[in-house]
Amino acid sequence: MSKKNGERPDPASLGLARVGVESHAHLDGEGFAPDEVDAVLDRAAAAGIARVGNVFLGPAAYAANRGLFAARPEVFFILGVHPCDAATAEAGVVAAMAAAFAADPNLRAVGEIGLDYYWDATTAGAQQRLFRDQLALARDLDLPVVIHSREAAADTLAILDDMGFPGRPLVWHCFGGDAALAREISRRGYHVSIPGPVTYAKNTALAEAVAGLDLSRLLLETDAPYLSPQPWRGKRNEPALMVFTARRVAELLGLDTAVVWQAAGDNARAFFRLERPGPAADLPKTQPAGSIPDKQAAPQKRETNRHGP
Repeated sequence: MSKKNGERPDPASLGLARVGVESHAHLDGEGFAPDEVDAVLDRAAAAGIARVGNVFLGPAAYAANRGLFAARPEVFFILGVHPCDAATAEAGVVAAMAAAFAADPNLRAVGEIGLDYYWDATTAGAQQRLFRDQLALARDLDLPVVIHSREAAADTLAILDDMGFPGRPLVWHCFGGDAALAREISRRGYHVSIPGPVTYAKNTALAEAVAGLDLSRLLLETDAPYLSPQPWRGKRNEPALMVFTARRVAELLGLDTAVVWQAAGDNARAFFRLERPGPAADLPKTQPAGSIPDKQAAPQKRETNRHGP
């Protein structure tokens, strides 16, 4: 192995049990070719991931791509209209979501939904209306909610408060805020999902926030194919790399990585109402995992991808 490759360890080398839950990935998007999804999921299993949540960005994406996972029972589904699509969303989109949830029990949560003023604050009105409509759907169907909020935390929390969501199952996806925001989220009884940037040395405010989190409210995610953790930063992210995020979170909490891995997995199983893992023999069988492609760069459109965190 070259020195360069040696700096990018195999996620399986951490030796974590297969109890982890990847709570948020986009495996049906532009970052992954359809014929490599199985290999990606096999590497996730080898790294210790038992379940993977795939997020479909709207009913059309769900209808077109759900078949990618027909032979992968470890994958569960999340469906929502991203706030950056609010201005162009069709009038019947929420009704289409309702029909999909009624037909498919593998759809476990509404998301990612919320507000994003980073890309286009001029559509705030449309974003807020669609956000409220999707929250109402989640409330009517008694489903958990996955929040996307970028440069819009105050309005996001205000709408959630107005619609009576404190105390309901809700996770703040791809949390990148400070300790004050983490406290506001936590005091409402919500969960916080931690992505790869917690491993970046300059993210001191995020590190401080994570250090103060209650382990019982913590989930882990990759948001793959984006936001790879160190030591894979700059390469395409995938679920297997979540182990390095878990390791950093464990350092910040002063706990063993295996403890955080188990707890975050248990939290995600409870949140998404997934069955608990049985003995290893009962878990979905996978093929022997290959190596993560070291030459696979992070998606070049990441900085301009409006569906980023």
